[in-house]
Amino acid sequence: MMQCRHCGSTEFIPFLDLGEAPPSNSYLDAADLIRPEKRYPLVIRTCTECWLTQTEDFADREEFFSGDYAYFSSFSKTWLDHARAYVETMRERFDLGPDSLVAEVAANDGYLLQYVRELGVPCYGIEPTRSTAEAARARGIEIVEEFFGQELGSRLAAEGRQADLIAANNVLAHVPDINDFVHGFAELLKPSGVATFEFPHLYEMVRGNQFDTAYHEHYSYLSLLAVNRIFSANGLTVFDVETTPHHGGSLRVFACRSDQADHEVSQAVQAMLETEREAGMHGQTFYAGFQVGAEAARDGFQAFLADARKAGLKVAAYGAAAKGNTLLNFAGADAGDIAFVVDRNPAKQGRYMPGSRIPIVGEDRLLSDQPDRMVILPWNIETEIRSQLAYISDWGGQFVTAIPTLRIRS
Repeated sequence: MMQCRHCGSTEFIPFLDLGEAPPSNSYLDAADLIRPEKRYPLVIRTCTECWLTQTEDFADREEFFSGDYAYFSSFSKTWLDHARAYVETMRERFDLGPDSLVAEVAANDGYLLQYVRELGVPCYGIEPTRSTAEAARARGIEIVEEFFGQELGSRLAAEGRQADLIAANNVLAHVPDINDFVHGFAELLKPSGVATFEFPHLYEMVRGNQFDTAYHEHYSYLSLLAVNRIFSANGLTVFDVETTPHHGGSLRVFACRSDQADHEVSQAVQAMLETEREAGMHGQTFYAGFQVGAEAARDGFQAFLADARKAGLKVAAYGAAAKGNTLLNFAGADAGDIAFVVDRNPAKQGRYMPGSRIPIVGEDRLLSDQPDRMVILPWNIETEIRSQLAYISDWGGQFVTAIPTLRIRS
């Protein structure tokens, strides 16, 4: 029986069922094409006790976050600009300098800590996936190559490595044991330290029909209502919250140790909690209609692909992103529908999308084949991609997005 990963309740309501799919970041090599893929149900439910929305678990985290993990943060200029701005803002707000220590949990390829180093602030990262950890080390960043939790936080604290600031971007949703993970921050923070967490906001996910935010690596889908409760139970106090436009609308939560009183709780926290309550996020109605919206978007995308085939149009896609794999697998698309997916990441080029088995290629293929329609899979950076690929208009190409509903435009 499914149990809530925070409170242990067994009482759930349905939120989203996308059928079965392979892990979204488990890209295939040519040799893999002759073998069947592992597929797991992608079923999400909401706990009616603490209102944490979560996947039902069918595999260990190592299945999703392996040594050859292919997501590298530095391939998005939008995200790099966001990281740089974050570092500069945190330095000023919390007076960080050469006597401070910054840590990042889920440091990935060093996309953020490179800017901390540029400011002369000592730092280190924690990152369990070998591929991205090695990329960060190549930038001169120290990496602790382990999964984070209470045990590691306590060990690093005992080694004198408590931090003034801990950054945790887009990782809180990625942990199966959310209590253990959060408790690790309470251990690793200095008494007056601050931890910031950024994650896609469940409120925006539902409002924007962003069902492709769902994939196996996302164990949790987070509201401030749920996060506030989880943090309080594990030694942290939320003292401020901000919104950001990234990933379709995210929250940046500021937290400190609950045994300290160095940071006054801002009015923004209560305001956001009230926004969520007014939306009904503490009751069943808010969660009830999401499946219908997801199926409508899927049907619209399937109709577009069918019409393109009938018209003899060549369709390609851009961005071998996890959210794209969710869309493609839910829609049952394959290489007969989409000829190839362009991606700038060399670690993905020459491989194949999981499930759909569409080949991943470099941008030179786009120039040589000149497709009629370009599906932007990571719609959250649509502006960046449209600017980068504006030249497709030279041959009459048009851009397509499927979320929240289908749009085709030049």
